[in-house]
Amino acid sequence: MSLSLPFLPVTEVLPDLTAALVRHNAAVLEAPPGAGKTTLVPLALRDQPWLAGRKILMLEPRRLATRAAAARMAHLLGEPVGQTVGYRMRLDSEVSPATRIEVMTEGTLLRQLQRDPELAEVGAILFDEFHERNLDSDLALAFSRDLQAVLREDLRLLIMSATLDGRGIADKLDGAPLISAQGRSYPVAIHYRPTPKNLPLGRAVGRALQDALHDASRQDAPRDAPRDIPRDIPRDSRQDGAPDRPGDVLVFLPGEREIRQVCGDLSALARTENLALRPLYGSLRTEGQQAALDPDPQGRRKVILATAIAETSLTIEGVRAVIDSGLSREPRFDPGSGMSRLITTKVSQAGATQRAGRAGRQGPGSCYRLWPEPQQRGLAAFAQPEILAADLTAFALDLALWGAREDELLFIDPPPAAALSQARALLQRLEALDGDLRVTGLGRRMAELPLHPRLAHMLLKGQALKLGAEAAAIAALLMERDPLIARAANLALRLELLDPGRQRRGAEAGPDQVNGAALARIRKTTGELRRRLKISNQRLDVGACGQLLALAYPDRVAQRRGPGLFRLVSGQGARLDEHDALAQDDFLALGALDGQNRDSRIYLAAPLSLAALEQLFADEIAWRDAVRWDGRSQSVLARRQRRLGALVLSDKPLPAPDPAQITAALLQGLRETGLQKLNWRQESRQLCQRVICLRALAGGEDRLPDFSDSALLDGLEDWLTPFVGKATRLEALTRLDLLDPLLAQLSWAQQQQLAQLAPTHLTVPSGSRIRLDYSDPQAPALPVKLQELFGLAQTPTIAAGRLPVTLHLLSPAGRPVQVTRDLENFWKVGYLEVKKDLKGRYPRHPWPDDPWSASPTRRAKPRA
Repeated sequence: MSLSLPFLPVTEVLPDLTAALVRHNAAVLEAPPGAGKTTLVPLALRDQPWLAGRKILMLEPRRLATRAAAARMAHLLGEPVGQTVGYRMRLDSEVSPATRIEVMTEGTLLRQLQRDPELAEVGAILFDEFHERNLDSDLALAFSRDLQAVLREDLRLLIMSATLDGRGIADKLDGAPLISAQGRSYPVAIHYRPTPKNLPLGRAVGRALQDALHDASRQDAPRDAPRDIPRDIPRDSRQDGAPDRPGDVLVFLPGEREIRQVCGDLSALARTENLALRPLYGSLRTEGQQAALDPDPQGRRKVILATAIAETSLTIEGVRAVIDSGLSREPRFDPGSGMSRLITTKVSQAGATQRAGRAGRQGPGSCYRLWPEPQQRGLAAFAQPEILAADLTAFALDLALWGAREDELLFIDPPPAAALSQARALLQRLEALDGDLRVTGLGRRMAELPLHPRLAHMLLKGQALKLGAEAAAIAALLMERDPLIARAANLALRLELLDPGRQRRGAEAGPDQVNGAALARIRKTTGELRRRLKISNQRLDVGACGQLLALAYPDRVAQRRGPGLFRLVSGQGARLDEHDALAQDDFLALGALDGQNRDSRIYLAAPLSLAALEQLFADEIAWRDAVRWDGRSQSVLARRQRRLGALVLSDKPLPAPDPAQITAALLQGLRETGLQKLNWRQESRQLCQRVICLRALAGGEDRLPDFSDSALLDGLEDWLTPFVGKATRLEALTRLDLLDPLLAQLSWAQQQQLAQLAPTHLTVPSGSRIRLDYSDPQAPALPVKLQELFGLAQTPTIAAGRLPVTLHLLSPAGRPVQVTRDLENFWKVGYLEVKKDLKGRYPRHPWPDDPWSASPTRRAKPRA
């Protein structure tokens, strides 16, 4: 059957593409946004001889794009969706026995591959918008390539992308042909409108929107040359159907929250300028999404406030201006906390180009970027692939079901080892994998459900506990947007909204506190899950929330440790608003946290009784003897504890604890507090400094032990343990004289060597025996009155003459006069000045003209 397709840029390369797929079982198609690859390529391939009547599967990264692509192709065929072209996604499909082209989300293909690894009825798989590099798309490509190698060499794979290293992907596919379609985007003028730091995003968007409206009011094409978008169409040319009047405005914002805020900020401007504000995000109801795509029924100019969902795959008719916040919201998995959280990050250069290109699909347009132009060069070239930063739990289960290791499959970027290992450990805890990482029977049943393994585990276990209706409702609540606008953490409040017998209480909360659209989606998803698992009962046991939530998140069971503060099984901290009703519960099951490493904020939780906890985790709860240092009491605590991970369920004194453990814990406490807590008498500290001095001087050749603070702290068990005795408190160690433990580390010969080479005292010419100060081990000091050195020509030394002593020369009153290591030079030069200064102040003391021959003295007048 021949079909007249619209002429778009990709049309020119369709012959090359079809020829390449005749000769090869894989190809890569590069085509810019708006080239027509999403709608024209599947239709052009559907009658190829090598298909032999089999289906084409086309993968899309988003549900909205999936529906839109199917609807557009069906429209070109003059058919309703579900005939030749249909779509399939989680809990929603529109297909029939006549369907030849199925548009589906990548996760749907993964489940189909696990059920039917041969895909006998499929002739080609098309990966649309592959540059988005979703986790599911990477895994689907790896499985499809493995299928080609083992069973289906005739299966065709086509990678389609707008902004990706096509040559690099082609090389990964064993040198697959690369076909490039030249873009024909209209020129887009780029305007940079930096946002001041303290200016709210809504006001920044409003300023840019006014600029866009002002520019559009001239009804003239942009005069600036485009900077990101190829310009290869005459300025005055128009596509068929392109409007001559100023078009709609597409605003890119990071998330739904910002969209709602900006909608409110723009409401006054929208009334003044007769604009229709249209939000567009993934969890928006289908009618709302369609309203953003369709022309306004009243003929008003639309301002579409969208997330990154509008970057690719969708052509929104009539857009002539783009306002780009430069922000995107992406999930990030932290192996340290075991949780994912959404972070707001800067858009990549490729993403900024995609966004700007939306203004040039149907005519010349403008793009207003809310950042300074120099910042553009500092943006990352591409967004980070999801496989490098995502939760890999479902990924690991799919790998195990496929029966291959990650190093046996084709991945553009291999999964991070730490995140994959953590995902497998969680799957073992969820009983989806056994000790050898093989899939269990429960794991196979979990994989059949279109849910995250956590929710699938909760649903199946809940059904076995005759709590299937509750589990389905909780799964839907966790999958969809929170229906409560007032953010109390208790999950039970949400579940009550879904219970027919309790809905009056939910209604009493008031319409301003309940998101009706979100609640409708949750009810729809709940019904679909119930039908899938054949769950008939409707009444919900709200008290089972904690038990079911713990089945989904066994690693997020938490115990109260203070007002609003909780400790998770892993030992990580979490916090709840002190005024929240759950803040006083002893145990909680946590459903949503912000993923911070320290004291994560709890968004969703349910109370969990100790009895339920003990029943759920009976195999993991164990008695453990704990001998540990307690910093609060500065002592060692010896307890026998019944524990679930880091949670202490019961606690009592440990009879007859091991003395070695007591000592080890006490020394650990000393490490935490520091050596300064010990009793450092002058002799003890001086001994350490003398040893350090001699070690440095000898280069370690005498093999003296290291008495530096860091070495002593590291070796506490070696030198202090024999002297600890039965001490259990740090206070007992502060009474210990350290001289004996330190001397015990020196042999008799070393002690004698130390006394000879690094003596504690030196005798000066006056006969005084003066203590050496080793505070600076590299320059031992001798504080001595100047008159006591008369007649001494050379500076005293230690270490067999290798190290001169630093002389701190004192006045008769003991005040510093001069510091020197060259006594001879002092007598020659410095003494004359000192004599002039001190002779008048101390007239009763001798000040000879010739200090070389004068008699040393400690007194004011020398004895006869």
